[in-house]
Amino acid sequence: MDKELECDFYFGDKVDSPIKLMDYSTLKGYKKTVKNVRILKTGFIWQTGVWSLIFKPYKHYIVTGSPGFLSSWIFLLLAIPLNKKVYAWAIGMSGNTTTAGKLLQKIFFRLCNKVLLYGEFSKTFMIQEGFKKSKLITIYNSLDYENQLQVRNKLSESTIYKDHFKNDYPILVYIGRIQKRKKLDLLIKALKKLNDEKSFCNLVVIGPDVGNNDIPNLAKEYNLEEKVWFYGPSYDEQEIGNLLYNSDVCITPGILGLTAIHSLTYGTPVISNDDFANHGPEFEAVEPGITGDFFKIDDLEDLSSKISLWINLDPIKRDQVRANAFKTIDEVFNPLNQIDILKKLILAEKI
Repeated sequence: MDKELECDFYFGDKVDSPIKLMDYSTLKGYKKTVKNVRILKTGFIWQTGVWSLIFKPYKHYIVTGSPGFLSSWIFLLLAIPLNKKVYAWAIGMSGNTTTAGKLLQKIFFRLCNKVLLYGEFSKTFMIQEGFKKSKLITIYNSLDYENQLQVRNKLSESTIYKDHFKNDYPILVYIGRIQKRKKLDLLIKALKKLNDEKSFCNLVVIGPDVGNNDIPNLAKEYNLEEKVWFYGPSYDEQEIGNLLYNSDVCITPGILGLTAIHSLTYGTPVISNDDFANHGPEFEAVEPGITGDFFKIDDLEDLSSKISLWINLDPIKRDQVRANAFKTIDEVFNPLNQIDILKKLILAEKI
């Protein structure tokens, strides 16, 4: 956006999640960091100075697509008489909120000229709720694609897991923060079940424990210390690429999000649960039988069965799955596709 569109950027100063902020100074269009002020103990946020930006000489605005930002409501209402185009970039609606929350979402999104959605699941739901298809634009999501592509092109099979585990068993991998909502306890139980049934495999867990979930003790309780490698956090993309590329399947038993994009970028299929309304929109990159699979939520038997299926692929099928994963990322879930969609939208709105 900074390179190909004449954008000015205004960023909030913080979010609730422990996510590292980017260096805004690298953007030539960076203008200001505004304060995100939480309104008492409610879930609402006021962004200082945002509403007055509607009086700037901009024709197009992209705002965070959440009804929880009260300043955005003022912004949207003022945009109508001023004839300004406002687009909400949003996860959108998926039916996982209260009746009041759903009504709030509907009103908010109807005030926008267009809604940029991360996925088709929300788009389908919103059309069923009465939104016009032409108002909803699927823009998907992405990671650091160009850098990751350079890493991917240099990867090859390595002995990293054989050297660590001292065996050639298939590798299950989890990457992300270790949190209760990710349900890693279910993955540990599935690992035990598979090994007890002589379907031997190892597990690698990449990421920090941010909730004191005691997962290492669970692995110890099941006598799986030699089958689980708690790798810890890594922010080295070359290192992460090597770990994912050499794994057989990536598993997130709980909520799935950008992990799906990260894993498929390096050719590794993804397994998660079938509670689609509560996943991040990136779950759509997982196509059953093509780039991964879904198991019945919280069902240990079904999870174990799905894992067994994906760790026993013959070499030809595994290569095809890798190619499918690359294609999904290279054609859809990358910033080049996103900027193309955005440029077409802005151009169309100018006509």
